[in-house]
This record gives sequence, structure tokens and C-alpha cells, in this order.
Amino acid sequence: MSLDRVNPAGLSPATGFSHAVVATGSRLVFLAGQTALDGDGKVVGATLPEQFRTALTNLLAALSAAGGTPSDLARVTVYATDVADYRERAPELGAIWRELAGRDYPAMAVIGAVRLWDGDALVELDGFAVLD
Repeated sequence: MSLDRVNPAGLSPATGFSHAVVATGSRLVFLAGQTALDGDGKVVGATLPEQFRTALTNLLAALSAAGGTPSDLARVTVYATDVADYRERAPELGAIWRELAGRDYPAMAVIGAVRLWDGDALVELDGFAVLD
């Protein structure tokens, strides 16, 4: 399996994401949206960074259970109820990403959402990975 991250020189610098990811492998893992739910199904964390950490931890746990690692992520979509807050906290969120998932960034997008399935959730992450 290989994921080749492509960041053309003519595009804005890819900070915390890759512009394109070319995936070669034999298994696709589609990851359901993960919020900051704990094992009892309760949203934990009052701030966006707290919830982002838990949501990313949950996403990576699902990926690991399917046999993957963070470097296998080809695409992640982030749904945020407050995009301005997300942009303001981007350096802190990026540090959390690097701590938990490393620096092999997938193709990413941040989408503003009026409300998420879990009413107290501030952020949700989904994505897919390519494995051998």
C-alpha cells in the first residue's frame, strides 16, 4: 500500500493537510463520523480542542480496529459548528493532530455545520483509509 501526498507548487501552501493523495492498495476503510463521545455515549469536553482530541482519538481507534494506522488515512472531513472558532484555534488543533496522528496529512476539508447529530458536539470527523 502506498499513499503519495501531492502538493503542487502553484497552490497555496498545504499546512495541516495535503492537496491530493494518490492511494494504491487493496482495502478501503470507510470511517464513520466520530464526535467527542466517551464509552458511555456522552459528549465530553467543553471546548473545541478538547472535543477535537476525543473525536480524533475515536476516529483513530476505529481505524486501528480495522487494521490501519494514521498514516493510512487518505481523506478526512471535519465538520465544525463554528468555523471561525476552528480557524482561530487551528494551531492548537494542528498540534493535537500531530501528537495523535503524525505529519502524514490526508486530503482534508473543514465544513461548517449548523448542528451535529450529537447536540452538544462541536466537531465531527469522518474519512477513509487505504490499507494493503
